[in-house]
Amino acid sequence: MGDVSSATTPVPPLAELLASARVVALPLATRFRGVDVREALVFEGPEGWTEFSPFAEYGDDEAATWLAAAIDFGWMPQPGALRNEIPVNATVPAVAAASVPAVLARFDGCRTAKVKVAEPGQRLSDDVARVAAVREAMGPEGRIRVDANGGWNVDEAERALHALAEYDLEYAEQPCATVDELAELRRRVKYMGIPIAADESVRKASDPVAVARAGAADLIVVKVQPLGGVRRALDIVAEAGLPAVVSSALDTSVGLSMGVALAAALPELDLDCGLGTASLFTADVTSPALVPSGGVLPVGRLTPDAALLARHEASADRRHWWLDRLARCHALLARGE
Repeated sequence: MGDVSSATTPVPPLAELLASARVVALPLATRFRGVDVREALVFEGPEGWTEFSPFAEYGDDEAATWLAAAIDFGWMPQPGALRNEIPVNATVPAVAAASVPAVLARFDGCRTAKVKVAEPGQRLSDDVARVAAVREAMGPEGRIRVDANGGWNVDEAERALHALAEYDLEYAEQPCATVDELAELRRRVKYMGIPIAADESVRKASDPVAVARAGAADLIVVKVQPLGGVRRALDIVAEAGLPAVVSSALDTSVGLSMGVALAAALPELDLDCGLGTASLFTADVTSPALVPSGGVLPVGRLTPDAALLARHEASADRRHWWLDRLARCHALLARGE
């Protein structure tokens, strides 16, 4: 990683960010994470275009970390790439089983699928049917991982993984919400041979490596924006000492390129990354969009297409909302909070 691994990123004046800031609203092919349209703010720094897109419900303190990541990527040289393409997985939202083949068809060449489970308002039988449909579509050689976003308690998770085990799971991502629950579940399901991955217990934790110290996970999922940047995420992976999967936060292609930069810089990359999520959009800010081809994504910075930025510009009130949010988060960073 060289001397960029622990460098501190100066906070540029707000006017520098606002000079090129564009707010977009991108429609999704399938409702995901409770939204049909994903909003994001992109802007250009000396190193290239970058993205600030914390989810709307996040408070300013949490969102400011996402802005730190965006500034780092736009203003600072990034760690060198150790590979020129990144293998990625398909992402299957909590859709009906009958819709699974159409979703998978959007992810060209992907032989791994991450399947959302534990969706509020759904039942375990819905999860089982969805995972079974993915297994049928991908065949015995495909790899399936499930992501519960902390939606189960320990007993529910144990029951669910027992029901899903026959579909040969690669791992279960954040089956429970807390580190203690993950540790207990990991102990209970060890005999099943299903590894436990931590996501929210890394990116939303005050101590992102606590889950590793507690022996509560077999691997960690890392996302650039929530962790404060590529270099910060690399430091967390090194300190955790566990295998890492780089994933997205439903970013535009510009934001995905940040995740690709992290995956390219990891010393070891043995698992397909969750960076193919631009395939869930029906529009994007770059042409072509950063979508899988043959199951991989190329490494490199991206520049938005001016016509696409104009076509998918958010409404005036949403633009003002995002620029106000940007200013508040910038003020937090400038004060060192």
